Amino acid sequence: MVARRSVALTGLLTAIIVLAADQASKWWILHGLHLEQVGQIVLLPVLNFTMVWNRGVTFGLLTGDSTGAHLALAVFALIVVVVLGVWLARTTRLAISIPVGAIAGGALGNVADRLHYGAVVDFIQAHAFGYSWYVFNVADAAIVCGVAALIIDNLLPGRSEPAPVRAKNRG
Repeated sequence: MVARRSVALTGLLTAIIVLAADQASKWWILHGLHLEQVGQIVLLPVLNFTMVWNRGVTFGLLTGDSTGAHLALAVFALIVVVVLGVWLARTTRLAISIPVGAIAGGALGNVADRLHYGAVVDFIQAHAFGYSWYVFNVADAAIVCGVAALIIDNLLPGRSEPAPVRAKNRG
């Protein structure tokens, strides 16, 4: 039981760290760099800070400008976080608890934005060779990395305990 509790606490700590890093980065972007007024800051030939208010779901999909739309998206995300919390409480593997915690922390960071601003603060823009990726934030990066880690874990052989071998009855 101690091992399960320790694994769950590690996932919870991961969620708290992701949430804190996400909210601190957004505060700095809005109140330190004043990116909303500046619009864009070129950091590297392949990386900009570009201010975007995302009123939709991931990557701006299902955009809704009504008052109820951002609340509905926030409620849906909170339901997902509850499901992730149940998963976190039941797992005994760090390879599951850390990515689940990252996903939950990222989802909570974006929920906080929706409730506070009515939209999610996105600001990281990666681009190269004429191609630009969607503008995203720390929460989005944590969610994508968490999902990728879960997929990779699921595809790796030997991640579960083998079934016990039964002795054949000779008689």
